[in-house]
Amino acid sequence: MKAIKIMPCLDMKDGRVVKGVHFVDLKDAGDPVENADLYRKEGADELAMLDIAATLENRKTRLEWVKNVASVIDIPLTVGGGISDLEDIDLLLEAGAHKVSMNSAAVKRPSLVGDAAKKYGSERITVAVDARRNPEMPSGFELVVAGGTKPVGKDAIAWAAQCEELGAGIILPTSMDGDGTLAGYDLEFTKAVSDAVSVPVVASGGAGKLEHFYDAVVTGGASILLAASVFHYRTFTVGQVKEYLKSRGLTVAS
Repeated sequence: MKAIKIMPCLDMKDGRVVKGVHFVDLKDAGDPVENADLYRKEGADELAMLDIAATLENRKTRLEWVKNVASVIDIPLTVGGGISDLEDIDLLLEAGAHKVSMNSAAVKRPSLVGDAAKKYGSERITVAVDARRNPEMPSGFELVVAGGTKPVGKDAIAWAAQCEELGAGIILPTSMDGDGTLAGYDLEFTKAVSDAVSVPVVASGGAGKLEHFYDAVVTGGASILLAASVFHYRTFTVGQVKEYLKSRGLTVAS
């Protein structure tokens, strides 16, 4: 089994870290640079920074936010939000991102995933797959875009598999049904994605207890565990999560 990685996530809006439930009712969760520095010190393996309003506001990710966060960490930083072409990726990597995460743009133009993977390497390209339950889809999960606001009539699991074929090196599935609820990752959705692809899968959306992290690995098949609320509001430290997973017999990145 691969060593499990812990990835705190900074959801960004108006220069601040925010957190909501089901992508709405956003509350302030601190300064991004202070949070990033803390998570690095606590032993985070990677960091995600998602400009959650970029696509909705039809603009690019704010490069100064990326530069500021990148300046205080020495772990890989994945940045997402508002990426629509290779030039956007160039700018983010120059600003200090190690990897990029795309979502709406990839759905709109799947060739972007392949073009980006060829230019930068698959390991730098994450595709975020946001979904909600819809019994009319073959897998039971429908793909949604634009911050979870627009269903696209496409099966989310089939799309995740297609993204791997196109060249994505990491898949980041988030269930709209679980985001911010602290009720646990959507294990059914995470497992369906991890069964459909061979690249690393990031569990995302809903972690609230230590056992949720364990379940995401053992039941969900994830190898990277993303969380926001429990870290921002200091429910657990990154170190506490790692120690717990080790105590349950999992191999954790050091």
